[in-house]
Amino acid sequence: MPSFSELGKLWGLRSKNAVFKAINRLEAEGVVRRDEKGRLIPLSLSYPLRILGTVAAGFPSPAEEELADNISLDELLIENKAATFLLKVSGDSMIDEGIKPGDMVIVDKGRTPKNGDIVIAEVDGEWTMKFLKKRGASFSLVAANPLYKTITPEKELKIAGVVTAVVRQYS
Repeated sequence: MPSFSELGKLWGLRSKNAVFKAINRLEAEGVVRRDEKGRLIPLSLSYPLRILGTVAAGFPSPAEEELADNISLDELLIENKAATFLLKVSGDSMIDEGIKPGDMVIVDKGRTPKNGDIVIAEVDGEWTMKFLKKRGASFSLVAANPLYKTITPEKELKIAGVVTAVVRQYS
């Protein structure tokens, strides 16, 4: 997982105390724990849920409920627990990809980023989430919203991880 200071940057928090409180809350909710050196370790995000079948998202069809299987959201969404973390989305630069402000993204920092992946990146000292585009030896970050320009690093590009899933909660 990212360090406390890295999480502060990713969350847009300048106060170490605010980061500490946020991490304590994640710890209390059982999302993370600290190892013997104080590093954060992601824990289970859920418990097993029943899969009851499928539902049509097009024309209505009769729905039959049958127990198909049990699966934990962790099993479904997380490949590498030790290298995976959550971030809350702010801003609308990825809206056309279906990622809205307030959504949570699951990020795997152990995955090698490929052309076209959605990445969490530090570009010239600023954090963002965009599509990674490679042309020859150069990289750029592309938004999924025409209101935002493509970002080409002037000095440095660091990829913190690849977005593997989006979680949205409806009220």
